[in-house]
Amino acid sequence: MRTDVWGRWIWFNNKWNHTELPNIPSYPSDYVQAVQATTVLACIFSIIGLFVFLAQLFTLPKGQRFTISGIFQILACLFIMIAASIYTDRFHVNEFVGNYGHSYILAWIAFGLTFISSIVYFVLRKK
Repeated sequence: MRTDVWGRWIWFNNKWNHTELPNIPSYPSDYVQAVQATTVLACIFSIIGLFVFLAQLFTLPKGQRFTISGIFQILACLFIMIAASIYTDRFHVNEFVGNYGHSYILAWIAFGLTFISSIVYFVLRKK
């Protein structure tokens, strides 16, 4: 069994079958929606940060910092942290079968990388 925020995958008859998330107390729907929303917001702010960086790259005068890009990246970092923290705290509490999977690990790696990226944007000066 594999579970993520969008559905549950169960190995049955030698193939993976996608099912809806169960309607049990360990999967409260308001927390699922909060994780989904913050995940989407993290992607949106990360993409906006990239486009703002490209715009600032060509419009900023020399010696200026990429602070607006850094702000968008730190917001993306914050939303990734919120989504991963809610998922860690509220899901799979009483389950003993299965695991978090690679997406969960990638979410925490993405948190670290966006944090480093935001710090680089705050420190980086246009030369």
